[in-house]
Amino acid sequence: MTSVSSPLVGTIVSVADAGDSVTKGSVLAIIESMKMEHVVEAPVDGVVKLVKVAAGDAVAAGEVLATLGPVAEIPEASSEPLPDSAPSESKAGLERADLAEVLARHEVGLDQARPAAVAKRHGRGHRTARENIADLVDEGSFVEYGPLAIAAQRRRREVAELIERTPADGMVGGFATVNAEIFGAENTECVVSSYDYMVLAGTQGALNHQKKDRLFQLAERRNLPVIFYTEGGGGRPGDTDTFGVSGLDCLAFALFGRLAGKVPMIGVNSGYCFAGNAALLGTCDVVIATEDSNIGMGGPAMISGGGLGEYKATEVGPAVVHTTNGVIDVLVADEAEATAVAKKLIGFTQGSTPTWEAPPAETLRDVVPENRKRVYDMQDVIAGLVDVGSAVEMRPDWNPGLITTLARVEGKPTGIIANNPLHLSGAIDHGAAQKSSEFMRFCEMWQLPILFLCDTPGFMVGPESDAEGLPRSAGEMFRVGGNLTVPFGTVVTRKGYGLGAQSMTGGGFKEPIFVVSWPTGEFGPMGLEGAVELGYSRELAAAAEGPERDELYERLVNKMYESGKATNVASYFEIDDVIDPADTRRWVSRLLG
Repeated sequence: MTSVSSPLVGTIVSVADAGDSVTKGSVLAIIESMKMEHVVEAPVDGVVKLVKVAAGDAVAAGEVLATLGPVAEIPEASSEPLPDSAPSESKAGLERADLAEVLARHEVGLDQARPAAVAKRHGRGHRTARENIADLVDEGSFVEYGPLAIAAQRRRREVAELIERTPADGMVGGFATVNAEIFGAENTECVVSSYDYMVLAGTQGALNHQKKDRLFQLAERRNLPVIFYTEGGGGRPGDTDTFGVSGLDCLAFALFGRLAGKVPMIGVNSGYCFAGNAALLGTCDVVIATEDSNIGMGGPAMISGGGLGEYKATEVGPAVVHTTNGVIDVLVADEAEATAVAKKLIGFTQGSTPTWEAPPAETLRDVVPENRKRVYDMQDVIAGLVDVGSAVEMRPDWNPGLITTLARVEGKPTGIIANNPLHLSGAIDHGAAQKSSEFMRFCEMWQLPILFLCDTPGFMVGPESDAEGLPRSAGEMFRVGGNLTVPFGTVVTRKGYGLGAQSMTGGGFKEPIFVVSWPTGEFGPMGLEGAVELGYSRELAAAAEGPERDELYERLVNKMYESGKATNVASYFEIDDVIDPADTRRWVSRLLG
């Protein structure tokens, strides 16, 4: 005989009858304890001989419930079903009702459940939020947070309607890996999120604010980059299930701003992006935008409400404006290209690529003309220096006197700051100084080494330049450069004059890991021509005007050039070396190593 005891204190819900046949593992009794039902299983095959309890009895832990006889005494198997209160055994191929409900709720938010909305979206030349995320992340890696959320509008709409029309409360977000095939899964996890323009025009609802709060907090806690698709119309006035008046105590903007300098933040926009959506986009370290983007701190309704006129949405903050004012870092054709650029940019924070293609090094020898007065394109220097296809220029149309680019050399990521001889002959004006300081800060935040390509006659001078605020922006270059913690080095391709040249070396020629020059390099405390005119004004004034003065001027300039040419400066060890331009990648790889 086998005795079966109660494993805990509780009340009998049901118990097998005497004479019932049982098999090992089948239900012998059900006991309720703390509002939960606990199943007591038969420990062996057998027949119920003696039942010592009945439904409703209270039992103590260890109290005998029933005894079982040996298998040989089992009568023919009973066809009686288990008590109704016992859970039914799961059967392969049959779906549970609770699971079916969950799966159905998740499917409502998928693109295939909204064919009309998707068709409308595609008809406008755009992709859905889920299509963009699927293209961005590694296959199968996306874990979504809050997909069952709905708009906080239960007081004005039926829940069934909200489930159907406001899935995820208009924001798809979670965690995924990006570029894991290149850099490995451990180093590529990101927070990824996107407003869903098919839900209430991508507006910011009460619950999708809470979802952002959750994701931003986790991004900070786990030190993860954020990639954010921001298309949408800003705050949503239609949510009714909230407590409060202004909504100005929401956390998302402070939480997102707090991530700055802690994790990389990339914003991607296509189409309309107004008010709160635009504020979050502008908080990002990098803004990628499509040509059809319209980005503004208020949409047409807000502009009209402020008595500022009537505008179409397409007239507010077009991309062509924001590429020249610095709002947009990288302008692209469409969301597919935007996503590809986002993957490329986040890759600069994920490590070195195992393979690369080097451009022909010899091409660098002929980029700078032998005629020292002839301009050239610094983009040719960059293209001949970095790995093929690795460069992404940032803000090319904003303050073109300076070129800022992310690229790789021998697979290693770096930021490049280069003077542009095609604009003001490379002089650093107020805008160029601003651009340099901002990009240095950016490289510091992303922990990217910096390569300065120097060809400048110095800071731009004159009343107009000073009126723009150059004394402050020039000083800012030294403030930022003097506090860089990332490695940096300088290659002088031609001119390295005055304070402008020092600003392209973090403050002075002994600050970088290296300062090297190409054979075309020339140096001095100020431009040669200006130095002659200032330093030899008395001699020039004494010479007869005309050929005699011109000949003296040229002779003095040439004399100063011989003194300031790269090889002579290197002989005083003011720079580290004068190198063959074809050898530049080797120097840069040492910096990046």
